[in-house]
This record gives sequence, structure tokens and C-alpha cells, in this order.
Amino acid sequence: MGEPEAVDAAHRDAVQRGLRIVYPLTNEPWGVRRFLVEEPGGTIVNVLAHIS
Repeated sequence: MGEPEAVDAAHRDAVQRGLRIVYPLTNEPWGVRRFLVEEPGGTIVNVLAHIS
């Protein structure tokens, strides 16, 4: 299980690399912090961690 800080770091890295953010960095009401990013090959990746 990841940490919310790792999600933030991955988001910063994706933005710096110019990757397309498909869904913005969000704290979801069901208890996760996440964003969706399109990797260079076109696959959409859901990056998330549970929050307290």
C-alpha cells in the first residue's frame, strides 16, 4: 500500500515530464488520493494511495 506523499511525488514527476494527466490529483470521498496519467505508450495508469 502506498503513501499519499508518494502519489504527490509521482504527480509532480508526471507533470515535469510533460505526461498527460487524464484525471486530476484528488482526494476521493471513499478514502484514496489519486490521479490518472497516460504513459508514453498510451496506457492509462491509476496512481493511488489510501488516506486516513
